[in-house]
Amino acid sequence: MDRVFNFAAGPAAMPVEALETAAREMLCYKDTGMSVMEMSHRSKMYLDIFNETEALVRELMGVPDDYAVLFLQGGATGEFAAVPLNLLSRSADYIDSGNFAHGALVEAQKYGTVRCVASSREAGYTRIPEWNAADFDPDADYLYITTNNTIFGTRYAELPETGRVPLVADMSSNILSEVYDVRRFGVIYAGAQKNIGPAGIALVIVRRDLLGHAHPDCPKVLDWTLMDKNGSMLNTPPTYAIYMAGLCLKWLKKQGGVAAMEQVNVEKAKMLYDLLDASAFYRPTAEKRFRSRMNVTFTTPSPELDAAFVKEAAQAGLVNLKGHRLVGGIRASIYNAMPVEGVRALADFMKKFEMENEK
Repeated sequence: MDRVFNFAAGPAAMPVEALETAAREMLCYKDTGMSVMEMSHRSKMYLDIFNETEALVRELMGVPDDYAVLFLQGGATGEFAAVPLNLLSRSADYIDSGNFAHGALVEAQKYGTVRCVASSREAGYTRIPEWNAADFDPDADYLYITTNNTIFGTRYAELPETGRVPLVADMSSNILSEVYDVRRFGVIYAGAQKNIGPAGIALVIVRRDLLGHAHPDCPKVLDWTLMDKNGSMLNTPPTYAIYMAGLCLKWLKKQGGVAAMEQVNVEKAKMLYDLLDASAFYRPTAEKRFRSRMNVTFTTPSPELDAAFVKEAAQAGLVNLKGHRLVGGIRASIYNAMPVEGVRALADFMKKFEMENEK
């Protein structure tokens, strides 16, 4: 069977080149006589893979030396708890811009004083909430944001200014898709299964002066200080997922890095949004200023047509376009590994479906 164009929100499509390399090396990695899956995480052969993967993260994102780069288990949801357990002593401010931002807020409230300083929940998360910097606590331990909201298809068009307060960002669904100045953040973290690699790891980038303050009851597998001291190997890390992440990062470097990929991502998103804006049939769900480049959400005139769209698209080799169960409709996730050809095929299908179903 030919490969389809996979628009899943995560686990998502990965670069074909990375998958082909993994297939070739499945039984025997280079001249080791074994699969990466079988290697001791403390062996030189595996540490070479691990260290190269970390170096690629630092190179592609411009991570300064005074930031730790950690590969951890538990995914982004694990970091909902890890953030307050490592940083929260006095209080923290959160901006509630979507389902995962809200989940992080609720989780953090278990561990101390946490304020919601802006929210678009009542507006159905169709936009990033307006914030007033005067509402931010200048003595807060951190301000927390989610840079891209996968379910609702929104992104921060600009970042809040926080002064001395560290900015903490969940970048799970847009990391490595656009250029960010890492120095603007105290912490960046992301689940892997959208732009980094397969599910199984969370990437955490943390400024080292923020380490050393974990809550006494913080589980050691969530303690960034211990993980940094042990090179992400306090326990056995998800070795194969890290290897796969390295292959995806090598592919990204070949594409010209993050800046080049951002240009492609802008082109892909524009192709779909231009079509949506010119149509009387489709309705984009996110407010224009805050539209995500990674997750394009929209509806047809009825839920029945939404379902027909998803079914007929799948028959055309365009799969996983059903919107999240919380919002319905249609969602096209067009992460780094989705080629322009896939987005063009979706646009062509959308035009065809509209012509066949408009009244």
